[in-house]
This record gives sequence, C-alpha cells and structure tokens, in this order.
Amino acid sequence: MTDTTGAPAGVPKRGFLKSLEIDTRLLGMIGAFVVVAVVFNLLTDGRFLTPRNVFNLTIQTVSVAIMATGMVFIIVTRHIDLSVGSLLATCSAVMAMLQTRWLLDWFGLDLGAASLPWLAILGGLLVGAAIGAFQGWLVGYLTIPAFIVTLGGLLIWRNVAWHLTNGQTIGPLDETFQLFGGIQGTLGTFWSWIVGLVATVAALAALWNARRTKVAHGFAVKPLWAEYVVAGIVAAGILGFIWVLTSYEIPSRVLSRQFEARGETMPEGFTASYGLPISVLLLIAVAIVMTVIAQRTRLGRYIFATGGNPDAAELSGINTRMLTVKVFALMGFLAALSAVVASARLSFHSNDIGTLDELRVIAAAVIGGTALSGGIGTIYGAILGALIMQSLQSGMAMVGVDAPYQNIVVGAVLVLAVFVDILYRRRTGD
Repeated sequence: MTDTTGAPAGVPKRGFLKSLEIDTRLLGMIGAFVVVAVVFNLLTDGRFLTPRNVFNLTIQTVSVAIMATGMVFIIVTRHIDLSVGSLLATCSAVMAMLQTRWLLDWFGLDLGAASLPWLAILGGLLVGAAIGAFQGWLVGYLTIPAFIVTLGGLLIWRNVAWHLTNGQTIGPLDETFQLFGGIQGTLGTFWSWIVGLVATVAALAALWNARRTKVAHGFAVKPLWAEYVVAGIVAAGILGFIWVLTSYEIPSRVLSRQFEARGETMPEGFTASYGLPISVLLLIAVAIVMTVIAQRTRLGRYIFATGGNPDAAELSGINTRMLTVKVFALMGFLAALSAVVASARLSFHSNDIGTLDELRVIAAAVIGGTALSGGIGTIYGAILGALIMQSLQSGMAMVGVDAPYQNIVVGAVLVLAVFVDILYRRRTGD
C-alpha cells in the first residue's frame, strides 16, 4: 500500500530534497555555477548576466562541451586523451583546406557550391574518427598506455595541422559552414520559442513516462508534489534560457546591412533577436545521443562495466580491446565535430585553434563528476562542468585578468575538483 504522496505505507516521510531525489553532486555543480555567475556579475557591474554575455557564453562553451561528453567515456574506461586539442586543430585544418583548395582542385568544385561545406565536414569527421581509432588501437591492442599515446598525439597532430596549412591562416570559410559557429547561425525569436516549447513538452513527457514505468514495475516513486516541483524547475529552466537568448537583439547596423544585401530598405524601428544558436542545438543533439548510448545501449553498459572492473569485464566476454578502439574513435569524431563549431565561430582556421583545450575538456569532465578511477561519470555533468569552466574564463576576461593568470586559476580549479571528488567518494563509500 502507498499513501497519497506515493510513499509506501508505514515508511517515514522524507525531507524536501530527499523527496525530489535530485543528485547532490548535480546540486553542488549548479550551486557552484550560480556562485560564479553572481560573483562575476557583481564584479562587472551587472554585465556578466546580460543577454549578450549569456549568448556569447553559450556559443563559447559548445566546442569544449561536445568534446567533454566523449572524454567522459574515455575517463570512465580508465584512460585519458591529451590529444583532443591538437586533434581538433588537425580536423579544422583538413576541413578548411577541403573547402578552400583541395575540393576545388581535385573535383573542380566552385567556391560557394552547395555541397562544398558538407563534403568538408564529412572529410573532417572521417579524419577525426580514423585518428581516434588509430590511437585506440595503439592503446587497446599494443597495450601502450593512453597517457603516452595521446601525449605523443598532442605533439604530432598540432604540427600536422601546421604542415597541412603551411602555417597559414585559412579563410574566410564557406558561409553555410559558418552557420555552425553561433552568432552567424541562429534560429531567431519565433523558431527559438518553438524549439523551447517542444523541448519543454518532451522533457515533461519523459518525466511522466519515467514515473509510469516505475509504477508499472512496482518501484517506489516520488510524491506527486515532488514531481510537479521538478517539472516546474525543468520547464522554467528551458523557457528561461530561451527568453534570455531571444532578449539579445541584433544591432541595427547589422540588420541594416542584411537588408541592403537583399536590396531592401530596413523599416523604421525594426528590431530582431538572435535567439537560439545552431551550435547549441548541435550540443543538445550530441548530449541526447551520448546519454542514450551511456544508459540505453550495450556499448554504454560495456563502457561502464569495463571502467568499474576491467578484469571482470574481460572475463565476462567483453572485448575490451575493441571497446577501447571504439571509445577513442568516438572521441576523435567528437573532436572533429568540435572543430566544425570552433572554426565556424572564428570564420577561419588558425594555427592556435584548440590550444589548451585538452586541459579544459578534462577539467570539464572531472568537475562534472567523472571519476578518474573509472566507472563513474555523466554526460550532463560534463556539459555543466564545461559551462562552469567557460564562465570562469569569461568572467576573468571581463574583469581584466591576464591570460596566464586565467590558466593558473583553471589549473587550480581542476586540482580542487579532483580533491573534492576524492572526499565525496570517501564519505559516500563509492
């Protein structure tokens, strides 16, 4: 029997937070982000939490966040990948050369051809996955430690990128390609709200379906009031995010140029907003796919089982060597996808693209709760960790902290995050 709250009869009522069943680590990360945002907002006289800065913060976070989702799988399987920043640079160089020179010379395509950016992206993704698979083969089948393999990759792929472009900056990149960078490609007010409403309905439906599944299988469920609170928080978060993004208006001079390019005159008093960036939509899609892989597929179960106990996983029949190849190939694919976002945001390929991204990606995964000992990690935690890292860097830049000191803070935060993780696991017994 259960009472009206959904709790079994005779079981003591739980407190507010326990009734919500929200992960305490997630609450801690959200709390840390709120503290960072409030502190920098005070230090910058309210400029940090303006729609403009929130918009810029989101598009700056996407590249690292995409790679951080792959780094979760790498670290969960007790490996590390120090080459992701350099691999991003190589993939960026490949895609830049494909759309500005190679495809034009090899296949006679013209600049501005509709297929040009898509072929370039496909080529970059294939190169990234192939390099990742090769590094995974070295780790899995030749048993070379991942630290050594990817440390070598950090040096190799950075200089391969330099060689491919002869050390030159390549650009401007195709206009369609630039849509994946953020400010050049947004949905506008109307479609942003459509996406926001669809996402809200989908999230609420997922919460309700999860409750029905638990009830159908006889598992304990949260009280109905707790379900409503969680649903309200989720809906408010999604719609609030859309509201902030659609509050960032396109400058009138930019709108005027857009109308002039179409041979039209901008109406007096006309305004428009940027809305949701396409790059953020791409990150959402990656997050959903990676979460499904982690929680709903055999590959995901094998990844976490191997990270929890590699010897037991191998004895149970899991091909841990091939699994390592797959995980590193996926990491390479995501590094290439991040290269699309990073170079599109800049509108060109530069030699220093992706520099120190390996530090930011690893830090994002660890801050997000991924255990360096393996077996534990979440996709949403890594994305939130990337947002915290980018908030720190963006806030320090707005305050006027020099780049070397920013890196000192990032390094210190990484060490502190690992220390806090160790203390947390000692206390919980994980």
